[in-house]
This record gives sequence, C-alpha cells and structure tokens, in this order.
Amino acid sequence: MGLLLTPSMLWLGVAYLGALAALLITSLWMQNDFTGNIERVWTTENFQTLFTVDVYRTITLRTIGIAALVTLIDAVIAFPIALYMAKVASPRAQRLLVIAVLMPLWASYLVKAYAWRGMFSSNGPIAWVVEPFGLHSPGYGLFATTVTLAYLWLPYMILPVFAGLERVPDSLFEASADLGAGSWMTLRRVVLPMAFPAFVAGSIFTFSLTMGDYIAVKIVGGTTQMLGNVVYDNQGAANNLPFAAAVATIPIVVMLGYLAAARRTGALEQL
Repeated sequence: MGLLLTPSMLWLGVAYLGALAALLITSLWMQNDFTGNIERVWTTENFQTLFTVDVYRTITLRTIGIAALVTLIDAVIAFPIALYMAKVASPRAQRLLVIAVLMPLWASYLVKAYAWRGMFSSNGPIAWVVEPFGLHSPGYGLFATTVTLAYLWLPYMILPVFAGLERVPDSLFEASADLGAGSWMTLRRVVLPMAFPAFVAGSIFTFSLTMGDYIAVKIVGGTTQMLGNVVYDNQGAANNLPFAAAVATIPIVVMLGYLAAARRTGALEQL
C-alpha cells in the first residue's frame, strides 16, 4: 500500500506544495521600479501595499462577497433539484437527471462564458425579452459576473447535496409525518440540518472556484475587478511577479480558514 501511495504523495509534496512554497517565497521579493527586474531581497512591501491601498482592500472584499453570493445562489437553486433527484425521482429518472446535471461540465468553460456574454449584450436575448416592458439588459458588470459564475459552478453544488440527501433515511420523513409535522417543518427541522454538511461540501467548490476565477469576469465583468484579474494583470502586462504572488496568497489564506471551518461541520467527509 505504501508503494502505491508513494507516487501520489511525491506529486502532492513536490508539485503542489512545492509550487505553493515558491509562491510564498516570490511574494517576499520585489520588482525594481526602473529596470522591471525581480530583486531577490526579503521584504514585506507587497503585503503592505495590499493592506494600505484602498483599491486592493475593495477588490478583496468584492471577491469574497461575490464568492459568498454565488455560493448562496447555487445552494438555493441546488436544494430543490437535489431533493427531487434523491427522494422523488424514479431510479431511471434519477440517472437521467444526474447526466443532465453533468452535461454542462462537458462543454468548454469559454463556450459557456461567451454564451452568457451574448445573453447580456445590448442586443441579446435578455434585452429582447425586457424591451417591451421599457427595460434594458443589465449589461456587463457585477450582476453579469455573479450570474455567470453561479451558472458555471452550479453542478458542483448539486452533486454533493444530492449525495447528502440520498443518505437521509426515508423513515425519517415518515416519522416526522407521524409526529404531526408538515412538509415545510420536516424540511426545516429534519432535512436541512442533516443535509447541512453536504451544502458546506458543495460550497467549498463554489466558493474556492469563484475566489480564483479571472476569465469569466474578463468576459462579462466589464470594468469589474476581482483578485484573479489583479494576479493575471500583474503577472502578464505588468510583469510584477512578486506582487502577483502576494495577491495570490489572499485566496489561499481565505480558503485555508474556510476549510478549517468546514472540517468542523464534517463536510469534508461528504466529498
């Protein structure tokens, strides 16, 4: 067994943890303002800039807020779908629904993002639907980014919640009904508490994927900036690798704290 685990552990230790260590080390270097070259001297200047410049604090809070909102939207949409799949649908319909949930994952990320760009364009389907009511398409921006990301990550919420609800014994529904509880009380007092770790498990995906995304906001975000964009711009056009590495540590720290909290709920066992 140890020999079988050796290659995967080496991959985890060298490729993954080694890359994170290199990222953290690079974040403590600096870029020469005149030559643009990286100077390998230890400094906390990059982190001081992150904490003292208002725009970066705003982008950080916006990114965390969008990630939380996307997670909440996906949880609300995923629950009735997963509940129907787990407790109402026949075995054959259940298999078809699982395939239907997985099918969007077969399409390219860019195809789906650009499809939503077309939806939110000034002459797209949304504008065509709301125009008779004197309204206009919301266009590209924060709203379009949130909707697009919620759509992209929805399957990652549905599947863990579906798996969690499948584990809820049917006898609990019958016992709740025998005790006089209605459908809504059963959902609130029995189903939701037992499915809560599954929601947290799904939120790990939706929250972390939103925190690190930079492509969707480039396509539908307009002037909206998120942490991923700051990393991309500083790594690309500005060629400021140390500052890009410092910005990239923010999602890492946030997710480590999130995973620590999720572990206390037993959510990691749902994955």
